[in-house]
Amino acid sequence: LNWYYNTQNKSTGHRIVRSPARNARRKAALDRCASQDSLDELSLDDYWKEVENIHQSSGSDAEQQDEVQLKVPDEGEQEEAWLAEAGLATLFDESVAVPEDTMSLLSTLTRTQAAAVQRRVETVKQTLRKKNKQHQVPDVRDIFKPPSSQGEKVGVTPNTRPPPDRQAGSVCENGEGIAARSETHVDLEASFSEQALVYKEGTKGGGAPSDADDKLPTFRIPREKTGTTKVGDLGPADMKKVQRLALIEMTALFDTASIDLKAHKAVKLKFKESGLFGVPLSTLLEQDQKRVPGTKVPLILQRLISRIEEEGLDTEGLLRIPGVATRVKAMCLELEVKFYEGTFAWETLKQHDAASVLKLFIRELPHPLLTVEHLSAFTSVLKLPTRKQQLQALNLLVLLLPQASRDTLKVLLEFFERVIDHKEQNKMTLNNVAMVMAPNIFMFKGFRHKISEQQEFNMASEMANIVRLLIRYQNLLWTIPKFIMDQVRKQNMENQKKMSRDRAMRKILKKMAYDREKSDKQEKNPGDGAQGFIRVQAPQFSKISMAVQLTNDLQASDILARFVNQESGHPVKREDISLYEVGGNISERCLDEEAYMKDLMELNPSADWVIRPVQR
Repeated sequence: LNWYYNTQNKSTGHRIVRSPARNARRKAALDRCASQDSLDELSLDDYWKEVENIHQSSGSDAEQQDEVQLKVPDEGEQEEAWLAEAGLATLFDESVAVPEDTMSLLSTLTRTQAAAVQRRVETVKQTLRKKNKQHQVPDVRDIFKPPSSQGEKVGVTPNTRPPPDRQAGSVCENGEGIAARSETHVDLEASFSEQALVYKEGTKGGGAPSDADDKLPTFRIPREKTGTTKVGDLGPADMKKVQRLALIEMTALFDTASIDLKAHKAVKLKFKESGLFGVPLSTLLEQDQKRVPGTKVPLILQRLISRIEEEGLDTEGLLRIPGVATRVKAMCLELEVKFYEGTFAWETLKQHDAASVLKLFIRELPHPLLTVEHLSAFTSVLKLPTRKQQLQALNLLVLLLPQASRDTLKVLLEFFERVIDHKEQNKMTLNNVAMVMAPNIFMFKGFRHKISEQQEFNMASEMANIVRLLIRYQNLLWTIPKFIMDQVRKQNMENQKKMSRDRAMRKILKKMAYDREKSDKQEKNPGDGAQGFIRVQAPQFSKISMAVQLTNDLQASDILARFVNQESGHPVKREDISLYEVGGNISERCLDEEAYMKDLMELNPSADWVIRPVQR
């Protein structure tokens, strides 16, 4: 997808960039479809200038690298890969027994999620029949059961009741509550694809959202009594479940809008195994973690951002005005040698040069930051009919990114937001930053595809729009929707029920319950437990536990404040500790400080409550 119409001069080997002529761009602006929701075409001048700067900076002696070749999936292959990624590979492979965790996952799916799975299983069945394979594929009608009645609540898994305290305007009978929502309200309790289905069935669309910075709607997420869950709050086991559900939900959302996603897979090629530029994120982080354990974002990227901010963010044209190409190239070579030695003279790196090095670092990644696998989904987001659905799709895509890509993207978006905060001085608005950074994020080495000028223009404005939405709504995109959390909890409960049916396991659990009850009786005060108390553990501190009385207004923040006041052995700062929900229907979860403990106890009565140091 070289969306910038690259050609190569056979005599010199130099790349030539042919940006569309102004009249061609104007014609394209008239021809583009109404659903594209593009930026104003004249405002794309900065975008094309950035593309030209990128190619001018590469120079004739730019280091050559193997091209990233995309493997085109064979018929049915994409669906098989999708089912495997969703943890449902056993649905089309008779040789493998369907594991219990797969059945638990299936039991939690909404009707739109189940339809998305069913559609792909049917495609695999048809493909296997064409290939005369003797595979016996389960009939999906035996796997998925339709709602028992027309009164089934939209977005609620069969046999799962909605919380009794759902706010007014949430999902009602036949989904009427969804249609009545404010356009700036993001409902995280009901499945996004179920909401989209209700929108499709009950509305006839409306005007396209405005593109001006100040016209983008301000979406809000109502506070949940059990607390908001952010990426990073869950343990690895539950996060894996979240990603599988996010994949199914994202696909169901696009299916609802009849958008066919074509997933790609890059053929593995040999890349640099050390250094700073042109090195995979995973390799960079391995290098960095040997020096600074726990590093989640490449150290070179963190240091470049720091250097830019040291000079202040009021500089006019910051990120837009390129550094001196020869100087930038020299600095990159010097950084390769001196960065890890700690001998690079950062004071010699000028601000515009540092910004150019940062953009070059992003472009030189062997695979795009948004990943080859999900790139087509990102580029298809604007095809969804409403801004709210576009935001929901981006939310799910962020959850699907590998941790290294997701953490790096977050640091970049936060930096871009700080630059925009100084727009009165640096003249870099949300649109400006989006247009300048889009080609750097989406244009990566060796990904070749010739397209028409019409397609080129449309893709350019689409990419700028996607970056604009990522920056504008970043505070919402790292939130795990409550309906997915509810599905994770239900999976865990189903798995526990299956385990408990094993006689040997029942004996073990019974003994564990007896030992725990005996220990609790020795440890608790007479008023604990049944009298409305919970015991909060803090094994890493001198005060290893304390009893806390449950009240309707008790929040996680109140427990932490009380612990800080009572901890005398080693003074603890409030910002250095968090309260965790451990066990029961969740493996572990770092609690939102505004979570109400009584509601959490009702949601997960078997959980333990543990205070731990914050993991930075």
